[in-house]
Amino acid sequence: MTPALAPDLTSSAITALADAGKPDARRLAKSKAAAQDFEAVFLNNMFQQMFAGVGKGPFSGGPGAQIWQSFLTDEYAKSFAKTGGIGIADQVQRMLLAQQEVK
Repeated sequence: MTPALAPDLTSSAITALADAGKPDARRLAKSKAAAQDFEAVFLNNMFQQMFAGVGKGPFSGGPGAQIWQSFLTDEYAKSFAKTGGIGIADQVQRMLLAQQEVK
């Protein structure tokens, strides 16, 4: 009969062996957040270009309207990226994880 290991040691060893080939949850969460941030920056630049041709808007122009418009495009971009975006974040996350696996 083999000696029994402490329950904590056994469960942690099993968990470590099971997760050896998989990215951990923290790494997945960080890569997803970075990928969404990247997509939000891309979308923000796209929205800024899109709104550049639009008239002055409800605030009749001026420096306050320009600042408001930059905040608006930033929030649009973050919202789009968080709700699925246009698919850039998924590709970026896959590439980040692949690069981490290579190293």
